[in-house]
Amino acid sequence: MTDTLRLIWDVPATCWEEAIPLGNGRIGAMAFGGPSGRYQLNDSTLWSGTPDGPALALDRVRASGAGPERLAAVRDALARGDVRLAEDLLMAFEGPYSQEFLPLADLHVSVAGAEADSAGPARMLDIDTAVLSETLAVPGGRVTRRSWVSAPAGALIIALTSDVEFDAALDLDTPLRGTPVDTIGALLLDVQAPIDGAPLHETSAIPPLRYAVDDDDDEYDAFAAVAVAIESDGEIDRAGARLVVRRARRLLIALSTSSRAESWWADAEGDWRTASRESIRDRARQRAESAVRLGIDALLAEHITDRRRTTRARFAIGGRRDGAWSVDRDVLHGADPLLRATIAAEYGMYLLASSSRAGSPPANLQGIWNDQLQPAWSSNYTININTEMNYWSAPVLSAPDVMEPLLALVERLARSGADTARELYGCRGWVAHHNSDIWGWTLPVGGGHGAASWAIWMMGGVWLTHNLWDAYEFTADLTLLRERVWPVMRGAVEFCLDWLVSDDDGYLHTSPSTAPENSYIAADGHPTALGLTAASDVSLIRALLERALVAIDDLEIDDALEAEIRGALAALTPLRVGTDGRLLEWSDEVVEHEPLHRHLSPVVGLYPLDEVTPESTPELFDASVRLIDARGPGAMGWSWAWKIALRARARQGEVAASLLDEALTPFDGDATRHGPVDGSEWGGLLPNLFSTHPPFQIDGNLGFPAAIVEMLVQSHSGRMHLLPALPESWRHGEVRGIGVRPGLILDLSWVEGMPTSAVLHNPGPVGRSVVVTDGDRQVTVDIPADSSVDVAAALTDAGSSPLASDELSTEDDRAR
Repeated sequence: MTDTLRLIWDVPATCWEEAIPLGNGRIGAMAFGGPSGRYQLNDSTLWSGTPDGPALALDRVRASGAGPERLAAVRDALARGDVRLAEDLLMAFEGPYSQEFLPLADLHVSVAGAEADSAGPARMLDIDTAVLSETLAVPGGRVTRRSWVSAPAGALIIALTSDVEFDAALDLDTPLRGTPVDTIGALLLDVQAPIDGAPLHETSAIPPLRYAVDDDDDEYDAFAAVAVAIESDGEIDRAGARLVVRRARRLLIALSTSSRAESWWADAEGDWRTASRESIRDRARQRAESAVRLGIDALLAEHITDRRRTTRARFAIGGRRDGAWSVDRDVLHGADPLLRATIAAEYGMYLLASSSRAGSPPANLQGIWNDQLQPAWSSNYTININTEMNYWSAPVLSAPDVMEPLLALVERLARSGADTARELYGCRGWVAHHNSDIWGWTLPVGGGHGAASWAIWMMGGVWLTHNLWDAYEFTADLTLLRERVWPVMRGAVEFCLDWLVSDDDGYLHTSPSTAPENSYIAADGHPTALGLTAASDVSLIRALLERALVAIDDLEIDDALEAEIRGALAALTPLRVGTDGRLLEWSDEVVEHEPLHRHLSPVVGLYPLDEVTPESTPELFDASVRLIDARGPGAMGWSWAWKIALRARARQGEVAASLLDEALTPFDGDATRHGPVDGSEWGGLLPNLFSTHPPFQIDGNLGFPAAIVEMLVQSHSGRMHLLPALPESWRHGEVRGIGVRPGLILDLSWVEGMPTSAVLHNPGPVGRSVVVTDGDRQVTVDIPADSSVDVAAALTDAGSSPLASDELSTEDDRAR
């Protein structure tokens, strides 16, 4: 794996779903290619809403009657079996809605007289370097256009070169309220974002986007700016709002953005309130001008170095990876499922590194790419599976930089969620529900009319905390645990300890409780989501409490919570198995409203948690598999990714591979239509390889690498399993740079289904010990600090006699 992986599109894009995503975590660009050279632009900090929106909404909800007293009435109604009264009472707890991620601008870089070059591919994206290359035919020659979004430069870079003179024009506009700013030899655009944005389903919000009143000094100034700087050997003229370049052989364009929200995200306690519009403009302009001064060669070199540092994992399932692959012939309609699996993993890694980088907000429902003023589900943070799935891949891809934005968001949620937990529920710690946004929204949504099945769910913060725990386990970074993870985790633990209530059976339960977006048939014959403790609550809370005890031990601290945690664990209600052998989604056996429901929350203990394993809980493991069987295949991208990972944990490689093939099927329907959320219509891949619901959601793409890795190596529950769910057709392959617990990196090769090399690297300052298994073979491995060990030969020997860890030598020892 020494070359690069390149994806080829034979023609320019004719619609957004065919455009190619580029990004650096803050700036997202959808590149259409072709003579018109359209780049649809986003800034990950540009959302509707205001920093004080969540606090103001909490005050209104509290004033409407929500609070600990009403919670007690809800619990009393549920204890009496009156779910309809409980539903009515809970409506007071619902705030309006989280805010929307918005499009920012459009840049057109058109080349006069250009046509698509018939001699080569219209567009070629190098996945490893994150550079898009195009060739345009012009009279007398060709123009090469390369595009990338540089994290070091903080800018979209577009470089045009030719062996003949060409003319080009640059146009910049916005779908929001925008005003061009006069400037010499550059483009500068002021943009005003709305201070409130309603989701599509809130049809009573008129207008759906509300802007600040110009003369109201008390309202938040949702200001942003877009700046374009250029350098060329041609003549540069201004024609109205357009820049025109004539008789050029070289043109370098740098576009950068800035916003008041960017300042707030970087320092919520800083001077973002008083920053002038001119200072925000200057920040965008200086970034663009600095990039242009650096020059093409230096810009490209630092960008490639940065990308290779950020995306270190590599996949070659079946042995093929490097080369130029046609998206249409090799991926969407390809005959090699192993190559398609490789590209799915690599493309997911590419998208994650492009949409999530330190210093910017995390990837949302659409990553950082959206062209709609009212995107599906507000393109927000949906935290009952989707945001969590966005980051399942980060630890296994050894990509701590892309994990940082999620850490930062959860820390913000913990701060705002502390007020929500105290004011609404009288609980310590912090809580988050079903939706969130850049501003740290933690209230239930629904506006007093949202269904309890999706609005009333108190485990969002708990689930997100498990992502942070993964960040610790996969790095074994005690500083990270002490300074970032444990403070958030401790607050989530406090909330759970206060949220649990005793029931007549002597166990601790959650009340009210819902299974995310699912419901059952109540005694009155109609669906309800309330009344019974959901299995997902039990698994999420049990794992959190157990991991908190590990954290206390690892940090070697005395904490007054430890006794409370141990007491709660001893009394927490267990998971239950139904008469048909399936794991029960609720604490009682009931008639399911949607037996094929797309969510797999009851088996969260199997994956991504490790509460359920065939070794430690065989009955629950079998019951979990039966439930997954009953849910069936198909649905949409994120549900596919979860089902693949679950089948891998169940060690069902053939089923996992079949599901992956389903998920990578081209979608041939209307990509702009919003399909039914019940999964009755299947999604698939769009022409640009985005995974669609429909519409597009990025969680499927970002979940695929994690699910594929799970088929190749698992490192939960204190053991590392090599090739635990390898399909028969995946007879040989290679992966490199895969993160495994505890704080190790794995390079793995296999032939005929057997590991031929399994090198574990320990980059840390402390030696690590791990039990490695391959089928029935097992060996304990000690890996000194800053050393590597190949365990493949030891596993072969262990087939006849177990090998003690001290018989293994490091690669450094063998070199000596």
